[in-house]
Amino acid sequence: MRRHLAKAMAAAAALSLAVTACGSSEPEAGASGDGGGSTLTVTVWNLAKTPEFKALFDAFEQANPGVKVQPVDILADDYAEKVTTMLAGGDKTDVITMKNVTDYSRYSSRGQLAEITDLAKSGDTANLAGLDAFNVAEKYYALPYRQDFWLLYYNKKYFEQAGVKAPEALTWDEYGKIAQQLTKSEGGKKVYGTYHHTWRSVVQAIAAAQTGGDQLSGDYSFFNDQYAVALGLQKAGAAIDFGTAMAQKSDYRTMFETGATAMMPMGTWYISGILEAKKAGKTDVDWALAPMPQRPGGSGVTTFGSPTAFAVNKRSENADLAKKFVQFAAGKAGAEAISKVGVVPALQSPEITEAYFKNEGMPTDEVSKKAFAPDKVNLEMPVSENTSDIDTILKEEHELIMVGDKAPADGIRSMNERVKSEVLN
Repeated sequence: MRRHLAKAMAAAAALSLAVTACGSSEPEAGASGDGGGSTLTVTVWNLAKTPEFKALFDAFEQANPGVKVQPVDILADDYAEKVTTMLAGGDKTDVITMKNVTDYSRYSSRGQLAEITDLAKSGDTANLAGLDAFNVAEKYYALPYRQDFWLLYYNKKYFEQAGVKAPEALTWDEYGKIAQQLTKSEGGKKVYGTYHHTWRSVVQAIAAAQTGGDQLSGDYSFFNDQYAVALGLQKAGAAIDFGTAMAQKSDYRTMFETGATAMMPMGTWYISGILEAKKAGKTDVDWALAPMPQRPGGSGVTTFGSPTAFAVNKRSENADLAKKFVQFAAGKAGAEAISKVGVVPALQSPEITEAYFKNEGMPTDEVSKKAFAPDKVNLEMPVSENTSDIDTILKEEHELIMVGDKAPADGIRSMNERVKSEVLN
């Protein structure tokens, strides 16, 4: 953690200048605007391709005349590092979007976020999914506004052409067999049976969720079966080689929307992206949803997910307005705003879910609706002061296993040893 902080401090001055320069023509946070209102700054990633942000900002501005929300836009791949650097350098951006709980654990443990326990314990948060992930010794420093979980996207046309029924309730073995069955060449291009993105969660988080394994424990034997699935699909040619995907910086949206894969485990956040692409005529993929494959003998559908939240920067000079925005985004008005663009809100109710499935372009079959209601959603990565450092180790060893530089047994042994020696001890 000291190593990461030193790196962040070293780059802080340069990034601070860059952010200042980019926003030099805009009013500063807290400055008076038209009508005597205020400007609220919020960190976001890939603003143009992330419709939830505009939906929330527009709704908040409409509900608060005179207020202007000014996004601080950061590339998605650089987001965690840039925000870490900003906070370490004393940046005063009002609201910080918590892209995942790993980042949250880092910032909250360093005292960089304002405590908002009063908002978290208000009556309006009783149905706020993912809130527990932000509990740090009974104190809260963020409120979730969306709650994503993983399910299976699939190309209906490919299933119909192969005479394979919708993947309603698959085991991982069945999933692997179907992936091989659907792998083919079409129009001179290979169509993979499935696509596993390069994130470690595709293997490790689902293994933890479905076995009850603890990713902070220092014992990762429960990863074994899921690595066998992932590497087996690669070896069979039913999934793109991990090294190739890394080298080509494969984009999961491109893989699915161009018909390069028949199936794809991915989070619910992608629903808004595919709805947008369909509406814009950028893809003609005939898609639907199915539950994540399960371990044999299990009962119900267990998957993993992670909330996305807003937090108030402890250095914000506009803290009251920042807290008002965080509460708005986590409430009913925020949920309604993002539901309209296909984003799953953290605030859950039958009415919100019903409205969500009425979005133009949403699949309406029963399997898709079942996929949207898993029996259990476990947290993608537990929150603790060790989360960030353990996450780094698990990611490094995951990549070595997937490119074939280490056998799974050797990689898992390294995870065990490194987490215990470098972090837990």
